[in-house]
Amino acid sequence: MTGRLAWVMDKLNGTVVRAFLIVVGLFWLVPTIGLLISSLRAPEDMSASGWWTVFGEPSQLTFDSYRKLLENGDITGSLVNTVLITVPATILVVVIGALAGYAFAWMEFPGRDWWFLGVVGLLVVPVQVALIPIAELFGKIGLFGNILGVILFHVGFGLPFAVFLLRNFFAEIPRELLEAARLDGAGELRLFARVVMPLGGPAIASLGIFQFLWVWNDMLVALVFTNADSQPITVALQTQVRQFGNNIDVLAPGAFISMVIPLAVFFAFQRQFVSGVMAGAVK
Repeated sequence: MTGRLAWVMDKLNGTVVRAFLIVVGLFWLVPTIGLLISSLRAPEDMSASGWWTVFGEPSQLTFDSYRKLLENGDITGSLVNTVLITVPATILVVVIGALAGYAFAWMEFPGRDWWFLGVVGLLVVPVQVALIPIAELFGKIGLFGNILGVILFHVGFGLPFAVFLLRNFFAEIPRELLEAARLDGAGELRLFARVVMPLGGPAIASLGIFQFLWVWNDMLVALVFTNADSQPITVALQTQVRQFGNNIDVLAPGAFISMVIPLAVFFAFQRQFVSGVMAGAVK
């Protein structure tokens, strides 16, 4: 009888915990749902009532705001710029970080530990400290105000964390596995591509997600280093707010598109993100 009671209590506790987590998740999604519904309402409806009234009057829903958004060249162009900035910045950080992480984990070279300590030290350098010096440097070499300069800035500040994360993850790979591959004639590049990269999939995926989210949602760096032709979606939306304070019919769908893409990426790869960060940060 006591064992059956304990089993019932365990089941009840599990149900309560799951219900609590579902409620928390729904509350966390309320702003996203509200923004989605607002983007599907006419401006006059948004001025007259809150977004939740749509559940009683579903006829308010319309795609006119998204049609206007597609006709707004500033928003659509900035969305393309965001992709052109985010994708290369993410790929470069992942590739260079993986190569450097493997070198620090398994290759012998003079001052390896000191170099890695220097990389770890760069993690504490705030982005704000480098804005003015790098802006002056980019101005002298012709990179200020274009997409390439923003990409290089994000790559430079993304690499310390990438090297730290992947080095710690790669260091957990059994040495015997690497030695067996070397005995079979594998060189360093082949060993890296055929053994280390497949085993490091969770850490590499988590790094890619983290870098993608950081670059996509960035506004400070883009605000400093871009101009009207190269600005991403975050800066374009901020400009729209400043210039046209009442164009909510463009801002709402633009903000939702800007938010839903990184959300979809995170939810699609959240398992790899969590497992990779935990495995790389704790040895």
